[in-house]
Amino acid sequence: MMTKTCAELFQGFDHTLIGDADRKVSGIAYQSNKVEPGEAFCCIVGLKSDGHAYAQDAVDRGASVLIVERMLDLEGADEVTFVLVSDSRKAMAHAAAQFYDNPSNDLALVGITGTNGKTTTAYLVNSIARALGNTTGLIGTVGILIDGEELPAEHTTPESCDLQCLFAKMRDAGCSVVAMEVSSHALALERTWDTHFAVTAFTNLTQDHLDYHKTFEAYFEAKRRLFSTDYPAKRVINIDSSWGERLVEDALEQGDAVITTGMAENADIHPVRIAYDVARTRVVLNVQGTVLEIEYPLVGRFNVENVMTAFGICLQLGFDMRDIAHALENVAAVPGRIERVTLEADQVSQRAQDISVYVDYAHTPDALEKAIASVKQLSQGRTIVVFGCGGDRDATKRLLMGEKALEADVVVVTSDNPRTEDPNAIIEDILVGMRGHEERFSVEPDRRLAIRQAISLANPGDAVLIAGKGHEDYQIIGTEKHDFDDRVVAREELASLG
Repeated sequence: MMTKTCAELFQGFDHTLIGDADRKVSGIAYQSNKVEPGEAFCCIVGLKSDGHAYAQDAVDRGASVLIVERMLDLEGADEVTFVLVSDSRKAMAHAAAQFYDNPSNDLALVGITGTNGKTTTAYLVNSIARALGNTTGLIGTVGILIDGEELPAEHTTPESCDLQCLFAKMRDAGCSVVAMEVSSHALALERTWDTHFAVTAFTNLTQDHLDYHKTFEAYFEAKRRLFSTDYPAKRVINIDSSWGERLVEDALEQGDAVITTGMAENADIHPVRIAYDVARTRVVLNVQGTVLEIEYPLVGRFNVENVMTAFGICLQLGFDMRDIAHALENVAAVPGRIERVTLEADQVSQRAQDISVYVDYAHTPDALEKAIASVKQLSQGRTIVVFGCGGDRDATKRLLMGEKALEADVVVVTSDNPRTEDPNAIIEDILVGMRGHEERFSVEPDRRLAIRQAISLANPGDAVLIAGKGHEDYQIIGTEKHDFDDRVVAREELASLG
């Protein structure tokens, strides 16, 4: 069993230790009901509860060390060592990194942040690195991969204890390159503290998570942390927005190595010419003055942006640009990102064969707008979109989602993951942004019936975009998860279409 002493765990971290500095620690926990005897329990001051309230339960379960922001009077704690800190989240992240011998130092770790594009960019980096002979790891929204083996993911960016444990597993599995999504929540909550990145990348910033961050500037400041001196690294920054330009200014002031990407010619990596097809894209890229023609199996303008970001990351990792271009030709598809729903010809009617159906994770105004635009580029007929908004999340984006949905020719408004909110109330919030266009949309709260309606409305040559849930195979209603996969439902409805 791996153990570390308290002194080893907190070496180099500002703390006051009360008790035995040589006390052995066999693990670190932040949920008291998961504490094992001999482990340290970190009393996190959370968003909804205070971990200090669970310290007694942790001691009763055998915790030998408590990481606290204030001293506690507990029963049976005579032999417990207290580590008093000013920030329990940073302390936990530091202790976890020390416990696993700072595994990120042994990885070429890539951190990707931004509102949209993180998952696809991480997948692209993972795919390119593997194609070029590297053992890789991947951490993100869709899941976790360690040398191709898939593990489930509860958060886009895991809690620091879990994250450092994953890094250790990846190091021990021989991973040399690891691509991970870094959410704004993770940065604000110090989940990546004491993590060493080789490259950090920024995709874009559009409205999301304002229920947590409150203001756009606070949301940006959370993302900005990944490009600060707290996380020294090489940088790849999309400069299509003023947010990216601000990050470039920061990076240059710090003396960081920066590669910029964007649609404009002043970006280090930018497109010269783009041709879209239903299943592939051909693009001529100017890469730091070298012109390269690339064809890859992803569609849409926004994926051109993701490809450029991944290209810049791989350059910063030291890969040859022509090798990167070659590897992109056969990159793996990303689940639920403009994923086309198909069936064998003998399983569907001719009418169904002539309708294109796509599933995408777009759940922000900007992502929905870009997804609709991408599908329009691939279709000769009308574009029909099915979408809803999640409950217990940023409500201010709902009317904006309604406005953006009108970029499609026909809209079916439905339920997404309502969670503990009334689905009809969420829909009413969406419809505020669609007033005056009643002839363009309909409402069907039942998501399966909404998908059925959209597909039945489609004529040959039309395209249907089912947006919001992407790779998710569940729908959260109340506090329960119900089996529901847009891709599966779409296939079933296509198969039954006469």
